[in-house]
Amino acid sequence: MPSSAGGQRAADTTASDHNDAYDHIDEEKCRSFQSAAELVGRKWTAGILLAGLRGARRFVEYRAHVAGISDRLLAQRLRELEEQRLVVRTVTPTTPVLVTYRPSERARGLMRAIHPLVAWSLEDQAHE
Repeated sequence: MPSSAGGQRAADTTASDHNDAYDHIDEEKCRSFQSAAELVGRKWTAGILLAGLRGARRFVEYRAHVAGISDRLLAQRLRELEEQRLVVRTVTPTTPVLVTYRPSERARGLMRAIHPLVAWSLEDQAHE
């Protein structure tokens, strides 16, 4: 039977190897990550991006897909996401004017990057 000290050394080695993977992250890269984490972590942002990936295009469709969000907050978040180049807003000059929103390729990349977090949250929820 392995001693607890031997088991601890194996755990320390694994933790050390894991930490080495982040040694190349300097202060600037850390700030960049923090900015991305804050963007994704803002209330409603992930839901809005997911709604777009699920087919929402018009404002009312986003509102229907993101339960509980107010019109004012949805409009604000869509503007912010457009400024961050995560949502592309298209205005079609018809009567009435048709405004659509769609996730950009940048948003699709972001959602691919956070997919493991989504999977983890679903797995974690199942264990509660």
